[in-house]
Amino acid sequence: MTLEERALEWIAPYWNAHHLVRTRDWVLVLEPDAREALRVAALTHDMERHFPGGPQLDMATQRPDDEAYNRAHSERSAQIVGDWLRGEGADAALVADVRRLILDHELGGWHEVDVLQAADSISWLETNQDVAQKWVREGRCDEDWAREKHRWSFDRIRIERARELARPFYEEALAGV
Repeated sequence: MTLEERALEWIAPYWNAHHLVRTRDWVLVLEPDAREALRVAALTHDMERHFPGGPQLDMATQRPDDEAYNRAHSERSAQIVGDWLRGEGADAALVADVRRLILDHELGGWHEVDVLQAADSISWLETNQDVAQKWVREGRCDEDWAREKHRWSFDRIRIERARELARPFYEEALAGV
């Protein structure tokens, strides 16, 4: 079994595993020859949210682009995924590469991490529209906050082709709030 296949098994119990799988799928659309590190990072980039005790975004006081929250989320995910990869016997260079990608997946900054960020955004807009709608129904945020989450997910995409692919999901997400 490949490391990527083991990652698919590891993420399966996470409630939002479909988002992670679709992020990997979108990476492959944007970068068909994506390296193993990028594929594994895509599959695992949000895994800290599967484990209790992580940072919490307070939708009443923080915006979707809250730098402190996104940094804490990325750092905790990189740590958890790095520990898992080491436990799977992954090469130290691969562990470091995956961690580096996860650390910057919210911000981007160089080609590979921009691909990951774009794929994450497309997948969010594709798979999690109902999550934002649920937050509104439950009173966790208002409609403006949910729209801002979708807008931020779209606006941060740096790769033009990815923006074109994301646009229909973005428009559908805004219409659904």
